[in-house]
Amino acid sequence: MSGSPDPAVPEVPVPDVWEALQRNSAAQLIDVRTKAEWTYVGVPDLAACGRQVVLVEWQAFPSNQVDPQFVDRAKEAIAGLGASNDTELFFMCRSGVRSLAAARAMTAAGFSRCHNVTGGFEGQPDADRHRGRLSGWKAAGLPWVQG
Repeated sequence: MSGSPDPAVPEVPVPDVWEALQRNSAAQLIDVRTKAEWTYVGVPDLAACGRQVVLVEWQAFPSNQVDPQFVDRAKEAIAGLGASNDTELFFMCRSGVRSLAAARAMTAAGFSRCHNVTGGFEGQPDADRHRGRLSGWKAAGLPWVQG
């Protein structure tokens, strides 16, 4: 796993996240994009790991306001899966910006093993301004489904 510009929240490339999810049955992938993104863009498919991605919005669409209840909602979602404050948690958004903020918030709330997924689900746009081709979950060829 690679280094990070934020020492409190390590950046982890998507192939390493996939490997960690397969290796560690307690680890969780938390997708913090919006409901619209989950529905129309897709979500990681973790069936091969025997679990589902945890879906908790960091910001509500269309207001783009950070959900003041995010930490509580995320805690509730992962507690229902048996996760604790020392469970390995991987946070993902479209490109890695919102998920870094979410991982920082959860770290501040006492979760000791929060990671940001480098490149997120779709990564940076290419020369044609299309995402999902250069970096991220989709570009890495990892399993995903469209809702």
